[in-house]
Amino acid sequence: MLAVPEHTIPLHPASQVVVAIPALNEEASIGDVVAGIPRAVASRIIVADGGSSDATAARARNAGAQVIEAGKGYGRACWRATKAAQDAEIMVFMDGDGADDPMSLAALIGPIRSGEYDFVIGSRALGKREPGSIAWHQLAAGLLAGWGMRLLYGVRYTDMCAFRAICRDALLALGMCEMTYGWNIEMQMRAAKAGLRILEIPVDYHCRSGGDSKVAGSLSGSIRAGGRIIATFVRVASEARRLRRMGSLEREPSNAR
Repeated sequence: MLAVPEHTIPLHPASQVVVAIPALNEEASIGDVVAGIPRAVASRIIVADGGSSDATAARARNAGAQVIEAGKGYGRACWRATKAAQDAEIMVFMDGDGADDPMSLAALIGPIRSGEYDFVIGSRALGKREPGSIAWHQLAAGLLAGWGMRLLYGVRYTDMCAFRAICRDALLALGMCEMTYGWNIEMQMRAAKAGLRILEIPVDYHCRSGGDSKVAGSLSGSIRAGGRIIATFVRVASEARRLRRMGSLEREPSNAR
C-alpha cells in the first residue's frame, strides 16, 4: 500500500467513471472485454484504436464501446482517450486482451470515490496469476522499477500493471508526455512526485484470450518496450534531480559584492 496524504480531490458519490482501453488488432478479445465491464460501475467505455487492421473497432462498437482513432503509440491512445472523456471524474485504464479482470474494477475505483485516494493501481505481483499469464521478466521489471521509484520518491510499487484508476483532473495536472509504452511508469513516477495519495491493490490476472502480446509476445517487442520504459524512467528521474539542483542553487547565498 502507498499513501501520500496531504490534499483531497472531492468526488460526488455518482462520479462519472470512464474506462479507456488502448487496442491494436484485438478482434478476438475486445468484444468480450467491453461486454464484461459492469455498466453499473463504468458510465462509459472508450476503445482507443491504434490503427488496427482487423475487426477490433467494429467488435468494440458492437459490444457498446465508443471507438476513437488514437494513432500510433500506447501512451498516445491512453492520452487521447483521457482527452475524449470530458465528462469523467475517474479514468480507468485496462488492456483489451482479456487478461485484466473486470470484476476488480469496483475495487480500483472505490478508494477514489470515497475520497481517500487519488490513484489506485492494480498489482499482478500481489494478486492471483493464472499459469502462463505473465513472464517472470515482466514481474522482475515491475519490482525493479518499484525499487527505483522508492529510492527517488519514497513510495513503493510492486508492478507497472496497466489496470489502474486515477482522478482525471489529477492525471491532466501531471504533465504526461510519454506517448509510448513508457506511459505507465511515467504516470507512476509523476503521481509520486506530485504527492498524490496512492494505493496499490492485488488484482487477478488471466491469460490473454486472443491475439499476440505486443510486449511479451516476441523478443523484439520486449526489447523495444523495455527500452522505452528505461528511457522514460531516466528522463523523469533526471527532471526531479534537475529541479532539486535548481532549488539548491536558489537557496545558496550569493558571494557577489
